Amino acid sequence: MPRLRAVTFIGIAGTTALYFLYPSPSKSASTFNDTPLLPSHFTPASVTSRESCGPNFRLITLTVPPKLIPPKSSFSTIWSVFIKDDDIQVERPYTPLEGIDEHGNMKFWIKKYPHGEVGRWLHSKQVGDKVELRGPLQTWLWKDEAWDEVILISGGTGITPFYQLLHSTFQNPSSKTRFTLLHSSRSPSELPPPEILVPLIASSHTSPERFQMKLFVDEMEKEVPLGVTPRLGRIDRHVIEGCLGYKASWWHNIFREQRRPLPPQKVLFIICGPEPMISAIAGPYGQNYSQGPVLGILGELGFTSNQVRKL
Repeated sequence: MPRLRAVTFIGIAGTTALYFLYPSPSKSASTFNDTPLLPSHFTPASVTSRESCGPNFRLITLTVPPKLIPPKSSFSTIWSVFIKDDDIQVERPYTPLEGIDEHGNMKFWIKKYPHGEVGRWLHSKQVGDKVELRGPLQTWLWKDEAWDEVILISGGTGITPFYQLLHSTFQNPSSKTRFTLLHSSRSPSELPPPEILVPLIASSHTSPERFQMKLFVDEMEKEVPLGVTPRLGRIDRHVIEGCLGYKASWWHNIFREQRRPLPPQKVLFIICGPEPMISAIAGPYGQNYSQGPVLGILGELGFTSNQVRKL
């Protein structure tokens, strides 16, 4: 199935810690043409599709030969690959939207930032060009049925690991986990493209008990794509409380007492996007992009590090 910007990690805004866990081997790792895709070396892939989708955004499909696809046991949602800019020998991690298919295709939604070397380099690639990548690398290990309710909060291209998670999970009809996706973009034209939004909208209509989605923008435009009307404003405490079903009594409204989570709750928050957004909602990362304490809105609501994950 299925606001924030981290210049260091162009395009996925979802594997920040991954960069520190797996230091760049760009200058030392070899490239193998006939060895299955692995994190230890680079594998050539071909650009088989590229499509503009809004200002500074592209959907790019990279394809490795089917014989070089590693076994399914190598992949565990959520995962990514490092893509290397051959011109300056720098690599950055990107999340394939739907993983990899039997033909070796991986589709990426990539934004070009002014100071994002790899993103700009990828935007310049044409169909038929070669790109070197390595992986798969696990961003975070998802365990189905571990939570009753999962609330995904994303900004910009931070939606990509969530789309991969939902795409994988919704293929399992026995899963009972409920998902709510709160996504924020600067404007309607910067919302995810139809390739991402249409399947999500369809799932929210066909299985509302399993999945709901709410879109937010900082500023409104005359034309809204797909007939979707996003909400004007940011993902704030009121929005998050609404997802949890909080109901304030007249006593709370008068004295503005802090509302607490309603026990029992097996709820997990996963946040992915620009660092200012992550800080406001869940507190900043710790040293070397470790999780750090839960602060921000979720900290005020009493959630703990066992219930919050910053990607």
